[in-house]
Amino acid sequence: MATVLLGRTGIEVEKNGFGALPVQRVPIGDAVPLLRKAFDGGVRYFDTARVYTDSEEKLGAAFGDGLRDKLYLATKTASQTAEGFWKDLETSLRLLRTDYLDVYQFHNPAFCPKPGDGSGLYEAMQEAKKQGKIRFIGLTNHRLPVAREAVESGLYDVLQFPFSYLADEKDVALVRLCAEKNVGFVAMKALSGGLITNSAAAYAYLARFENVLPIWGVQRESELDEFLSYIDNPPALTQELDAVIARDRKELAGDFCRGCGYCLPCPAGIDIPTAARMSLLLRRSPAAGHLTKESQEKMRRIENCIHCNHCANHCPYGLDTPRLLAANYEDYKTFLK
Repeated sequence: MATVLLGRTGIEVEKNGFGALPVQRVPIGDAVPLLRKAFDGGVRYFDTARVYTDSEEKLGAAFGDGLRDKLYLATKTASQTAEGFWKDLETSLRLLRTDYLDVYQFHNPAFCPKPGDGSGLYEAMQEAKKQGKIRFIGLTNHRLPVAREAVESGLYDVLQFPFSYLADEKDVALVRLCAEKNVGFVAMKALSGGLITNSAAAYAYLARFENVLPIWGVQRESELDEFLSYIDNPPALTQELDAVIARDRKELAGDFCRGCGYCLPCPAGIDIPTAARMSLLLRRSPAAGHLTKESQEKMRRIENCIHCNHCANHCPYGLDTPRLLAANYEDYKTFLK
C-alpha cells in the first residue's frame, strides 16, 4: 500500500483521496454508503467545500457518528471577507458534524491572502487555528503565479492545484517546489475533469511523485471500485500506459476547457464546462449519452450567448470561452446529421 505524507502537516494517508464535489449530484441515500465504502476500503482523506451545495452535509451524515477521529476532513471557503470567513467556517463545522477541520483552505482566490494585506482573511485563519477549529492552513488555486506565491510565502501548509499527466513542466516544477518547501500537495483534476478516461494511467503517472496526494472526484460505486482496487494492486507505468498518456497529450495539446466551473453562472444559462468540452467528450466517451434531447437543448443555449464575456473574464486559464463554445456547437451539430 502506497502512502503519502502531506508536507509538514504530518498527515500520512493512502495515496487515494476522495474529492467530494461530485457527491452533491447524488441523493444522500446513495452518497452516504458511497462515502462509507470509501472509508472501509482504506480512503482517509476527504475534501469538500462550502460552495459544493450539500456535499458537507453528506460527509457529516457519513462520518459524524464515531468515525471523525479516524479520518481527515478538508473543506474550503470562497469568502473574500473576514466576516464571510467566520460564517463559512461555522456552517462547515455544523454540517460536517465536527468541532475541528484538519485542513481549511482558501478556495481559488485571485490573490494570495497574507497578513496585513487589508482583507483580514489570513488573520481570520490564524485566529481559527488558535481557537482549535482548524489544524492546518491551505489554499486551492488554478492560477500558477498565485499557487507559487503561496508556497514560497511559508504561510501555507497545503496547496491544492490541478495536476495530471496533461501537466506541463511548470506544473511539475510546482510539485517539486512543494516538496522542497515541505508543503503538502493535493492534486485536483487528476482526471482533467473527465477528459482522462484511463484511471490506471492517471494513477500510475501520479504515483511517480512521492509528495502528491490525488483526490479523485467520485460519484458512482463503479468509479470508487476502480480506485480502491489500486490500493493493493497499484498499476505500474507500463509501455502500454505510456502509450495512452502520449496519445492523450497529443490529442489534448493546446487550449482546452478543464471544466473547473469558475465561469459559472452563465447569464444565458449555458452549461459552459460541458458545452466548451463537447467535441472532446463526443470523441472520448460514448457519444450517445451526449446526443439526447436534453443534451441537445442544453447545447442550443449557446445560441443565446449575449457575449458579456463573463466566462472569459473568470477563466483562470485565459481561454477565449465564447470562441470555444461556438466551435463546439458547430461540431456538435455535425453529429446530429
